[in-house]
Amino acid sequence: MTLEDNDFGPPHRVVQPDRWHDAVVALRREGYTYFDWMSAVDEHPEGFRLVLHVARISPLDHLLLVTYLDREGPVITSIRDVYAGAAWHERETHEMFGIEFMGAASGQPESLAPLLLPDGFEGHPLRKEFVLATRVAKPWPGAKEPGESDAESTHSPSRRRVKPPGVPEPGEWGPSRD
Repeated sequence: MTLEDNDFGPPHRVVQPDRWHDAVVALRREGYTYFDWMSAVDEHPEGFRLVLHVARISPLDHLLLVTYLDREGPVITSIRDVYAGAAWHERETHEMFGIEFMGAASGQPESLAPLLLPDGFEGHPLRKEFVLATRVAKPWPGAKEPGESDAESTHSPSRRRVKPPGVPEPGEWGPSRD
């Protein structure tokens, strides 16, 4: 486990994915008994950064435990046996990013029932390659330059409209215009 200084926020401890569960157990033994949150960051195209924030009360201290997962088939050992509150966060992280959490003792996938998305939803909406349908269907408010209003935009028809982030090229997604 390496300790990295962080100019913003608490220190980071970085571990290899195969040491994730053992590192979390070690933190708990060191007195980090307060589980705050866990989530992921899509580091496209490299993969995902899985982040755990824990704290201890005496002496007051908190830190982030970080590991990096491959983009194709991201799998990590579950920590719900260490922190009961991690179950909810694992379900959310699985649903939003597609990261699989395996049982620490069994090596089998944990129950990752849908938590936030409607039944039948396909995909993982916090992955950067996920196409956001509303960005295709609605005008992007970020297409305006500072100081430009809707009224002013009609006076400069030569201005190039900026395509919103996450919108594919015409014809790549959605219903055909035929």
